[in-house]
Amino acid sequence: MQPARTPAPAWAADEPYSAALRTGRGPLFLRRTDGWLLPLEVERWCADPDAVDLGVLERCEGAVLDVGCGPGRLVAALAAQHRHVLGIDISEAAVAHTTALGGPALRRSVFEPVPGEGRWDTALLMDGNIGIGGDPRALLRRLARLLRPGGLLIAETAAVDVDERVRVQVVHVADARGATGSPFPWARLGTPALLRHAGRAGWRAVDQWSAGGRCFAALRSRSAKSSAEPPKSTAVISSQRARKPSADSPAASR
Repeated sequence: MQPARTPAPAWAADEPYSAALRTGRGPLFLRRTDGWLLPLEVERWCADPDAVDLGVLERCEGAVLDVGCGPGRLVAALAAQHRHVLGIDISEAAVAHTTALGGPALRRSVFEPVPGEGRWDTALLMDGNIGIGGDPRALLRRLARLLRPGGLLIAETAAVDVDERVRVQVVHVADARGATGSPFPWARLGTPALLRHAGRAGWRAVDQWSAGGRCFAALRSRSAKSSAEPPKSTAVISSQRARKPSADSPAASR
């Protein structure tokens, strides 16, 4: 059964967000309904992958799905390594930026049909994207259906021990007090909270680490195998470019 299509959050076509991606500059924030602001790291997202990003990419296995790929630094880096990769994002500006860098990307919600469902080897939830949809367990269940049995999820978590579901808006600092557009659901999870939700959703933790002030966890989806296998320490290099996937690659069935 195909997943239900969900409406795109208000910021999908939000001009401050689109403008920030086009220029590669902030400031930009997620603003909670109580006025609290969470800075968004636009400059880092629009730059080349840093050493922390590259360390994550080394752990990726096989065909990689980058969920909420943003301006596409990770998708482009994997494509340049001749990896099978696809980025999905609900923002037209994000997808355009990703494809301009040479990375394959589709404008798509993770809760909508995605090419290669059930055959992806690795899924990435970077830059706070564990918050997508505001319901971590629903997101984890969806990712389990996108990955092959025993597939790998690498998620970036908050650097503090937090477990919250909130409604937010994307705002520029200049309009932080007078934001327009409808709030949308979001979540923030530290690693302990992610591991709790993941265990209840049938995932098993295989690693957690921090680097450069950022925190990550690696999880495996349900598998027929009983032995716990850690994520690979080196990338698997494909013989074909991601933009021209082979017939058995998940990205081939777009």
